[in-house]
Amino acid sequence: MSGQGYEELKLLNRKLDDLLNKYRGLKAECENLKNGNEVLIRKLQERETRIKELEVNYDRIKLSGALLGDGENSKVAKKRITELVREIDRCVALLNR
Repeated sequence: MSGQGYEELKLLNRKLDDLLNKYRGLKAECENLKNGNEVLIRKLQERETRIKELEVNYDRIKLSGALLGDGENSKVAKKRITELVREIDRCVALLNR
């Protein structure tokens, strides 16, 4: 093998080593990002669940306030009660099928 061929081979080996090192680094970074993404997804799901719980509680508070006689909220309460009765009627109809 000539001196120039040997130098080219050494250069290619160095470049290959550099590429492999970069690949390993990027692979590790990718794994870290995936793990971080999973953590963020779990947190987001927990927050969405909490928001739904708070919305339900808020609706209950509005309804209870309406039932106690708050003027504007009483309309909301009547509407909600009507919706609930309709939903119950649909459930009963489905059970009777």
